[in-house]
Amino acid sequence: MSYAFQARELHVNYGKTPVLWDVSFQVPQGVILGILGPNGAGKSTLLKAALGLVRPLSGTIHLLGKLAHQVKQKVAYVPQKESIDWDFPITAEEVVLMGRYGRLGWFGRIRKADKEAAMQALQLVGMASFATRQISELSGGQQQRLFLARALVQDADLLFLDEPFSGVDMTTEKVIMDLLRLEKRKGKTILVIHHDLSTVPDYFDWTLLLNTRLVACGPVPLVFHKEHLHKTFGKGQTLFDEAAGSLVKNQTGLL
Repeated sequence: MSYAFQARELHVNYGKTPVLWDVSFQVPQGVILGILGPNGAGKSTLLKAALGLVRPLSGTIHLLGKLAHQVKQKVAYVPQKESIDWDFPITAEEVVLMGRYGRLGWFGRIRKADKEAAMQALQLVGMASFATRQISELSGGQQQRLFLARALVQDADLLFLDEPFSGVDMTTEKVIMDLLRLEKRKGKTILVIHHDLSTVPDYFDWTLLLNTRLVACGPVPLVFHKEHLHKTFGKGQTLFDEAAGSLVKNQTGLL
């Protein structure tokens, strides 16, 4: 089996505080995987370590069978909206074109083909009419679609998305999921940090449950159950209750 993401004995600290501790797992190519866990569980840190934005204390990450730094151009990243400076004076089209810079190199010039690819990506996410709009003028859902377009224009084999459904309406959420399923049909692998446990069975093929340590990683029917959710979130948390309720409904055929 070919693996898109492999972590081995991964340890990441922020100062003296462990954020990820002895995390090992592997994800096959061609799946949509949901990364789940409470706040502070290390979900974003895991993706940032794979991208080289955070240096692990020890351990290794392989992407597409190679060390992460060897396949940077094959990985696209959609960060959390809160990490973006939305007041920066740049248009929607210019943001999407940033996804082509990896192909152009430091001194490459934007070509007609790059602009056409950017417009096609904006069209896919329903944002073509906003191409010349300043990003500060976009709604939360439009901003999320925009950064998905930037990832799509890279034509990467591996996509990382950090809470892409946060603060968006159901229409935008459906658009995003339809596009992710389309990318999966092309053979791409998608890792999504997610917080709505009730949609996990519908959205993901695999799930990774994380709370500093790895709780479980595998196909949703095998690992998304009460015992693992209890270990991840704790019985007293509202998220656990919601997830347990959705599991019961699914098992009784009510969903």
